[in-house]
Amino acid sequence: MISKRILSFFAAVCLSIGITTATPPDEGMWLPLLLKQLNETDMQKKGMKLSAEDIYSINQSSLKDAIVSFGGFCTGEMISPEGLLLTNHHCGYGQIQQHSSVENDYLTNGFWAKTKAEEKPNPGLTATFIVRMEDVTQQILEGTANAKTEAERESIIQRNMAKVRRESTAGTHYDAVIKPYFYGNEYYMYITETFRDVRLVGAPPSSIGKFGGDTDNWMWPRHTGDFSLFRVYAGPNNEPAEYSPNNKPYKPKHHLPISLSGVQENDFTLVFGFPGRTNEYLTSQAVQEVYAVSNPHKINIRETKLNILDKDMKASDAVRIQYAAKYASIANAWKKWIGESRGIRKANAIEKKQELEKQFANWAAADPARKAKYGNLLAEFETNYKALDGITISRDYITEAAYGVEIIRFANTFVKLQEMLEANAPQNEINAQVEKLEKTVAPFYKDYNAPTDKKVFAALLDLYYKNIDAKMHPAAFATVRSKYKGDFNKYADEVFAKSAFTSEAGVRKALADVKAGKKDALKNDPALQLASSITDYYNKNVMPTYTKVNDNLNLLYRTYMAGLREMQSDKKFYPDANSTLRVAYGKVEPYEPVDGVKYLYYTTLEGIIEKAESGAAEDYAIPARLKELYEKKDYGRYGVNGELPVAFIASNHTTGGNSGSPVINANGQLIGTNFDRNWEGTMSDIVYNPDQVRNISVDVRYMLFIIDKFAGAGHLVEEMTLVTDDTSGLPQVDARRKQQSSEEPSKKNKKKKDKAAAVAN
Repeated sequence: MISKRILSFFAAVCLSIGITTATPPDEGMWLPLLLKQLNETDMQKKGMKLSAEDIYSINQSSLKDAIVSFGGFCTGEMISPEGLLLTNHHCGYGQIQQHSSVENDYLTNGFWAKTKAEEKPNPGLTATFIVRMEDVTQQILEGTANAKTEAERESIIQRNMAKVRRESTAGTHYDAVIKPYFYGNEYYMYITETFRDVRLVGAPPSSIGKFGGDTDNWMWPRHTGDFSLFRVYAGPNNEPAEYSPNNKPYKPKHHLPISLSGVQENDFTLVFGFPGRTNEYLTSQAVQEVYAVSNPHKINIRETKLNILDKDMKASDAVRIQYAAKYASIANAWKKWIGESRGIRKANAIEKKQELEKQFANWAAADPARKAKYGNLLAEFETNYKALDGITISRDYITEAAYGVEIIRFANTFVKLQEMLEANAPQNEINAQVEKLEKTVAPFYKDYNAPTDKKVFAALLDLYYKNIDAKMHPAAFATVRSKYKGDFNKYADEVFAKSAFTSEAGVRKALADVKAGKKDALKNDPALQLASSITDYYNKNVMPTYTKVNDNLNLLYRTYMAGLREMQSDKKFYPDANSTLRVAYGKVEPYEPVDGVKYLYYTTLEGIIEKAESGAAEDYAIPARLKELYEKKDYGRYGVNGELPVAFIASNHTTGGNSGSPVINANGQLIGTNFDRNWEGTMSDIVYNPDQVRNISVDVRYMLFIIDKFAGAGHLVEEMTLVTDDTSGLPQVDARRKQQSSEEPSKKNKKKKDKAAAVAN
């Protein structure tokens, strides 16, 4: 039975099957380096008062100097001259969880450091700034014209990339990242500076930071205070350093001033961040595969797992804390895929792709040179996607169902060790592998509950067994079929009774035995045997075809992109997101999910109270303190006409990785933090529907209210640069630069140093 938590959002489905007439928003995730030539004029026509140079510059401080890649999976922004970093609550959730225990439950109660000494270190967490970016297409493609195969071409590219990275960062503490764009037609390099001392400063309780939970995830209207605060620390000379109590708060080149003036309908908005992955230029066959094959099965697998976790988390606080971040991650993609599939259908995405392909075929056939270059392209796409029949679904079940079982996924990391033991590798090499594995044991078992995983094991492997043709089963399934008559509950009983991987003590003993020279310490472990069987099948029967076909498809898409850009030469193309810095822009505006229904562009605290009092979902519980402030209307300077703004929507094109991205107004001031998309617009990773796509942001005034009035952490607000005059435009940004310059006496010298390094490189 599906849990109430999972079912609760389906009531909204009937509200999203119509067509709206909202003003089309701006599609695209644009490269900051190219804003001047591609977007500046359009952005200014839409109300922006900045220049492209104010957004991205290597000669002076600009907005890009306030933007960080937070941990490599989200975005954050500098909001004070003392390294204070703002991102989403769900981006910092893993760190909040790691610091939580039953005794100190920061997930439930929130956390606010009263002094810098109370801020909590987070080993492994990073904040990466972009120093500059550069078009390196010519250098990277040098010598590839004579390559006889794709493998040879890729080998040349990798050598060229290594050379360019090495030469670009020699003598500096910077790193270089080079990524392909338009399927390898272009290459851009990002010079980066990564800080490794990032400390937790503050987070609201989950009843605010995750208000609405899975019920409201991907939904609008939204009332979630999805934010958390961290601080970036630096060593001597304000440069990156490993954690040390002697490190000082980082002095950013730029921090975002915060506007208290709020947003109005049709206001210009800009989202600056690191969107993760989109596939806007897929062919109709690829979209059909996502819609009809991959998504339905992945949704079912994750829903099954979520039901099990949900029940066990409700029964135990310890399990709830262990699995909180895992549950959120699983549920996020699960619900997104549901919305994505609906959006694909609603936008007639497959039919529109087919129409574009028809136009492409006619265009190619109209010219002999084009026909020779592009004439067979669509037929080759068809052939290659047919070759993936059975392969994609097998891969999905292995990655989602088999590796969705924690004991299998963890045991799989020991397969290499077992292979070394069977090959009688030298003991010193075996011991080195054991030492690597020993470092992973404690982190894994800190958040592992074997009884819960046993239930997941039986349920997910049963799905794998029943929903995939037997000819695509790993060898271990034959044992389940013959010995247990396909009963995975009985199979789970044996595995979890006999495997060392059910406990930290068991694994540590096995590793100690291996170090002592016992070659058969893991030989008969049933979890390791199963993991090895699944991985063996994957490596021999799935990956060879999957890799070969995708290599073919990469070449086809590279050619297809070149052809589309040639055919539509008057169109401005943006590259798919690939976790590199991008700018999206649009306007604050409502939308209509169905005929006769129009959603406002903002929500208020009133809506939180209404949901909390409705009793409709457990996700709507709120802290007593928040209700008290509401009843007193004690909003301070953050309220407007007796109301407290909470969230708003705009037409910016965003995706995963944009979580935590600043939403910036026409004057370069922070007005909100992006944290989600509306459910009707989740298909925007594949196809853009201008009538439906909206990004959802928490209003900065609600964040300040929570920090100041709710948490009593006004000392953090005092660090920030609050602005009430939004009419001053660009001079406001210039004035703030002067202020920063006076606050940071060494700024000019550092700028000269950075500029000299840029010139030298």
